[in-house]
Amino acid sequence: MGAAFTAEEHFRCAMELLQAQDLKGAFEHFRTAYGLDQSNPVYRSYYGLGLALVEGRFSKALELCRSAAKEEFYNPKLYHNLARVHLAFGFKAEGLRYLRRGLLIDPSNAEILTELAGLGMRQPSVLRFLPRRHVINRLLGRLRRQWISDPVPIGLSLPAGNDQVSVAHR
Repeated sequence: MGAAFTAEEHFRCAMELLQAQDLKGAFEHFRTAYGLDQSNPVYRSYYGLGLALVEGRFSKALELCRSAAKEEFYNPKLYHNLARVHLAFGFKAEGLRYLRRGLLIDPSNAEILTELAGLGMRQPSVLRFLPRRHVINRLLGRLRRQWISDPVPIGLSLPAGNDQVSVAHR
């Protein structure tokens, strides 16, 4: 697509490519749309997302996405993009914060809900009266996670033919 196409046409094409997981192709169209209309916060945000995902330029991507979200503070998609930039660089807490902000605007936003579901939910602390990062909570949490993923320790087996294991009470 050349200069004869509008920013909106480039943006629509980029969104189709993004949906098809063609990040590089989408990024080129986002770049062109942003170049044609730098005042549009949506184009700015998606261009910033492309900078983060394709070129790995965190600072510039963050700057673009933040300014877009600040300008159009009522648009949950811009908070989603800001969260995706943070998550792409390993800043999970910040990413979650922006996903939650997006949900405050639109609680039924499917993209944000899917992103949150993909991140998983934290289990509650084993001993809630101790801080989550306390060494005992961390140790017990690891044991719980191991027990859930492998309920029968290696080397032990359940009795053959018994679907239930009985525990004798004293």
